[in-house]
Amino acid sequence: MPEHLSTLQLAGAAVLTLVGVAWAIAVTRLLRRFRAEALRESPAVRLPVLPAQPQAGPSRESVELTPAERDAFAGLVRQLGNR
Repeated sequence: MPEHLSTLQLAGAAVLTLVGVAWAIAVTRLLRRFRAEALRESPAVRLPVLPAQPQAGPSRESVELTPAERDAFAGLVRQLGNR
């Protein structure tokens, strides 16, 4: 037993450790039960806390540039390419 810790501090650390272990066990059991119930209902059921992911990304957008805008963009690219 370390000399610099009191009996009360050691008892408190032991109690906190036991409470932490009991909490971890309880959360694990709850998660397992929830998953088992979800799988019993339908194998394709997703967890409700995760939103459904989109299957495809957003559609591409494009804008036609005028010849002046194309020239300005080309000049900007040349300017940045020289750095």
